[in-house]
Amino acid sequence: MTGLDDGNGGKQRVRLQGIEKRFLRTRALDGVSLDAGTGILGLLGPNGAGKTTLLRILATILAPDAGEVRLLGRNPSRSRDRLEIRRRLGYMPQEPGFHRNFTAFEFVDYVAILKEMTHRPRRHQEVRRALELSGLESVSGKKIRALSGGMRRRVALAQSLLGDPDLLILDEPTAGLDPEQRLRFRDMVSRLGEDRTIVVSTHQTEDVAALCQQVVVMNAGRVLLTGAPRDVAEVARGHVWLADGRDPRARLAWRTAEGRHRNIGDAPPGAELAEPTIEDGYLLLVGERAFSEAA
Repeated sequence: MTGLDDGNGGKQRVRLQGIEKRFLRTRALDGVSLDAGTGILGLLGPNGAGKTTLLRILATILAPDAGEVRLLGRNPSRSRDRLEIRRRLGYMPQEPGFHRNFTAFEFVDYVAILKEMTHRPRRHQEVRRALELSGLESVSGKKIRALSGGMRRRVALAQSLLGDPDLLILDEPTAGLDPEQRLRFRDMVSRLGEDRTIVVSTHQTEDVAALCQQVVVMNAGRVLLTGAPRDVAEVARGHVWLADGRDPRARLAWRTAEGRHRNIGDAPPGAELAEPTIEDGYLLLVGERAFSEAA
């Protein structure tokens, strides 16, 4: 597989430098830079942070207004490189456009045809593999309109797995999944991430903590932090404390299952500090916007 040497014996499959993107007066991305090699990178941020715009640039659907993009060692601004990237890329959009009269099998097969899989027996074998990976083999003959929202998300996931892509881009892949489905998703993605690059955008901090080797926290089109999940959690060290009641000085607080209150903000002197989580660090990084969404 081609790629850029990351200096650590691996390959950089994704390299963005100074990416900017505007939609009329809205600056969706403002100087975003990031690198990703083999493994799973998680994007965290509130609604409007620029995550979907960034993923659409990674999926070669959008071109940036400024900055440099390299995917799988190629430049997507060149048509020949863009075609080669798309052959090695899988993309699960946040809101896929389904042909609701298709069955799950027919829809994934239709996408396989668009991906230039012209040999019918081999294509059908690949469609069945993708459906099985997504846990849809038992409903492959059902119409998409008859499937639940979670099942439809898994159909969208299945089409992104066609061709065993080197770069897999997933926008809110666990939205609408029940706990069992989410655990199955984690199992599948963790195995896939052993030998390819996966970029996942999600609101689920627990998914990021469980899956991702690298985390990028975004807000208002900018990168606030890039690091491991523990680095996000460390932002909140000394700012999370337990008390018998809700502390009026806390920016956010809730009653735990043990009956005590977990407070986040500027801890008062002598407070009983708690071990911070990635969710705590995320809330402090993103600030008032995240607190209003969490309320």
